Amino acid sequence: MSIPKKIKSYLDKQNIDYEEIAHKTVYTAYDAAQTLKKELKEIAKNLIIKADNTYALVVVPADKKLDLNKIKKALKAKKVSIPSEKVIIKVLKIKPGAVSSFGKLHKLEMLVDKAMLGTKKAVFSTGSVTDSVFIKVKDFIQMEEAKMADIAMKGGYKIPKNTKRKMIKVKKKAAAKKKSFPKKKPAKKKTAAKKKKR
Repeated sequence: MSIPKKIKSYLDKQNIDYEEIAHKTVYTAYDAAQTLKKELKEIAKNLIIKADNTYALVVVPADKKLDLNKIKKALKAKKVSIPSEKVIIKVLKIKPGAVSSFGKLHKLEMLVDKAMLGTKKAVFSTGSVTDSVFIKVKDFIQMEEAKMADIAMKGGYKIPKNTKRKMIKVKKKAAAKKKSFPKKKPAKKKTAAKKKKR
């Protein structure tokens, strides 16, 4: 597979260097880092937020957490929240999980955390679970005309609840299989018979 045609066309028009990356299906930034063997800070995590009555796309390194209070100050908003997937699909008129890192393409204001400048290049979402792009962070910020601000906080990546549940189920199944197999008794060592001297 390849990156969505709409994204490819958009990137080609920007006159920047980018690398298409095909990978196995990933649903989280953590999975992407593990699959692509990158550090979490090299994975751009994008989220839609609602600031008062408008929507914006925020991008932070995957090793950081969003700080809604900082976003509120950066956007000078009275109220900031993270809308549900249903609302995002309705507002942006896209398929579930198809939000890319490119706010201009979605006609959204862009807000990027300053910590993204801590790495020269980063992996950005194309809205596909099997294809991403590797771009210079400075090129991304420039082409997206993004506003830079301190909008994240330390704390590392939190594994989503659904992923945690799946992991627990897998561990339980593995443990159950081990119990169902009876332990094999260690084989008795065969002692070689001594040859009698003639």
